[in-house]
Amino acid sequence: MRKNVFGRKFKRDVNQRQALLKSLMSSLVMHGKIKTTEAKSKAIKGEVDKLVTRARKDVKLARKLLEPHLSAEAVNKFLLQVAPVFKDRNSGFTKTVRLGQRLKDNASLVLMTWTDEVQLKTNNSKLKTEEKKISKKTPVKKAAKKTKVATPARKPRSRK
Repeated sequence: MRKNVFGRKFKRDVNQRQALLKSLMSSLVMHGKIKTTEAKSKAIKGEVDKLVTRARKDVKLARKLLEPHLSAEAVNKFLLQVAPVFKDRNSGFTKTVRLGQRLKDNASLVLMTWTDEVQLKTNNSKLKTEEKKISKKTPVKKAAKKTKVATPARKPRSRK
């Protein structure tokens, strides 16, 4: 029975599915387009449209609402470059173009892009200053370097 199950499962458990959708949405924001299967694009289309609607209204609240759904870099780029483009549009922020079937498993592939032209600039000074502010607020723990401890050489066993 399907009780309290909403959306597509993709033969993954909850954590894997959430990570998959988060990475797909972050890739769409970072690159402006993604090539994926039709089922995955349909699964994230509604979520992406909701994120754009949230980001257009209030920037400070939007950052808090976007963080669980996108990576940190994607949140910055989303608020500074993507959301202002759709300020005058009410809905329909993404479009999908069918590319055909994948040879390996015959899955239908699509190209998912933004409807309006989004200028994705990586050298934007606003984006860099915003990233610096965020990095100062949340310190990132660095992984401790593991050093190899020299082990004393074993003496060969004497055979008797």
